[in-house]
Amino acid sequence: MTSTQVHTSRREELGQFLKACRARIGPEEVGLPPGVRRRTSGLRREEVALLAGVGVTWYTWLEQGRPINASAQVLDAVARTLRMDHPEREHLYRLAELTPSRLPSSAEVVPDAVREVLRALDPLPATVVNGRFDVLVSNAAHEDLFREWHSLPCLHKNLLWCCVTEPNARGFLLNYDEEVPHMVARMRAEYGRHIGDPSWEEDIRRLSALSPEFAGLWARHEVAEPRPRLREFEHPRAGRMRFRLTELAVSEAPGLRIQVSTPDDASTWASLPRTRLEGS
Repeated sequence: MTSTQVHTSRREELGQFLKACRARIGPEEVGLPPGVRRRTSGLRREEVALLAGVGVTWYTWLEQGRPINASAQVLDAVARTLRMDHPEREHLYRLAELTPSRLPSSAEVVPDAVREVLRALDPLPATVVNGRFDVLVSNAAHEDLFREWHSLPCLHKNLLWCCVTEPNARGFLLNYDEEVPHMVARMRAEYGRHIGDPSWEEDIRRLSALSPEFAGLWARHEVAEPRPRLREFEHPRAGRMRFRLTELAVSEAPGLRIQVSTPDDASTWASLPRTRLEGS
């Protein structure tokens, strides 16, 4: 094969791979209505483009194997939308002839022992986050507590993104104006260890473009360290709730922290079961 033929075959393989990934995801899995006249198995091209924040024409050409430019940041968004795991993301980048800008590092692999700790903490809501507040794994209690947080499909799996891009966040997190600036200051402090990291720089750029609030807080250059916090919620089924947020460093994975929410009063302890889904 000539180099041109190899390039063409790689692009065709990329298109077929994307179609296969798209076909396995139902619209209801990403918060979209199923529709009554759906001839496509899985998501439509325009739905993938919408959820990934890319142009429909661009994504169509990508699937068709046309020789177009695909940046690492855009491919990251497509991979996230199509719920690709680590090997699939690597395969996507090889076919697109790019180096991934954001694959999980060894520091973001949650050890099995830590997953066991999260399960054992139930009924206390608990999750593992990194310095950007990406949610790497959560226990069932945490997922149940925040299941009704979103009015829009949640694709980013990031606590800070879920605050500043969710229209209903202030109604759910009652001390939002205290907690969100603290989270941004925490992220700014962590950013000092990641200046120039493409994934950090792209996250900051995209979030600043989406949220003027975040852009303003980021511009303050305030920094903060982890410390116990009090968070107040208005839960749609359980009502007013108060939690003490405690963070624990993960010794096997530097940079990761376990966040545990403990009821701060008797009323919240009594209301906690009402946050659970049946069977949880």
